[in-house]
Amino acid sequence: MRELYVVTHPEATHHVDGLVGGWYDSDLTDRGTAHAERIAATLAGRLSEAGAVEVFSSDLLRARRTAQLLGQRLGVGVVLDPDLREKSYGEAGGRPQAWLDERFVPPPAVGERMRHDEGIPGAETKWELAVRTYAAVDRILRSEVVHQVVVTHGGTATFVLAAWIGMPLDAAGSVGCRFSPGGITVLREDDHFHNRWIVRLDDVDHLH
Repeated sequence: MRELYVVTHPEATHHVDGLVGGWYDSDLTDRGTAHAERIAATLAGRLSEAGAVEVFSSDLLRARRTAQLLGQRLGVGVVLDPDLREKSYGEAGGRPQAWLDERFVPPPAVGERMRHDEGIPGAETKWELAVRTYAAVDRILRSEVVHQVVVTHGGTATFVLAAWIGMPLDAAGSVGCRFSPGGITVLREDDHFHNRWIVRLDDVDHLH
């Protein structure tokens, strides 16, 4: 059976500093690094007898450091993919969260949500985020290695799951899942029916 472990990077400096993340290249905090080591230990324990394992990661520092700790535990390299980055918030990246909150234009309840302009110069739309995330998932699933780990960000992880279950892009405008820093989501495709399961969503037991 194919198993995909989706990891959202743990606590980063922009979390504690109250700054907008996005493409702002914040690093892990000391607490985040400790949690990344727990993530690595947990997944290494689960995958120790799995045979070949692949690790894919956003190239942003906070995700990359998390993936590198895991790769070291598993003895494998990390494939960096910019398409697994968090949504770009354009000019808001690295600014105080209050700056974004004052200017953000939320999408409408009905109508066009994916291509909605949120009012922030240079920011990606949900459509742009989803298109590149779907492309990354497609590349990952082309591999014949059936045990894989994807290290990404909370906003991006929603579209990783949407791509996994085959949700059409045009239907993904209202989908949302809440992910915790350092959470692990387990996805599995069975060999008989080829159903794609969300086995466990945002597991954080390993952090406590």
